[in-house]
Amino acid sequence: MFGRKKNLEEDHAPQADKQYERKYTDDSFWDKVVKFAKTAGREVIEKALWLYYAAQQPNTPLWAKTAIYGALGYFISPIDAIPDITPVVGYADDLAVLAAAVATVATYITADVKERAAEKLRGWFGA
Repeated sequence: MFGRKKNLEEDHAPQADKQYERKYTDDSFWDKVVKFAKTAGREVIEKALWLYYAAQQPNTPLWAKTAIYGALGYFISPIDAIPDITPVVGYADDLAVLAAAVATVATYITADVKERAAEKLRGWFGA
């Protein structure tokens, strides 16, 4: 029972997260964020950056990284529930997925993570 910790962590990630986690790459994340920052809006990009930087922290456990990469994989995927090109609501599904991931891994979204995200946001959106 105790020797199954890694398997238990992997089992906690929903199957859909694993599908999107496999599609995630740092390059595709940054391509999407830079290209669509203004269109997606500050709130969506802020959540995506919080997750991205939380995943880079060495103290973030595997189960949390799996949830993060699943959500970020969904965010960068060109196929999602509401196409991103749909005016006004196109990023609503992305925001919902990102917000759920943020709630799930909130413990690992530290003040340092939020500050790193805020620096990027200031560069793209201003004060």
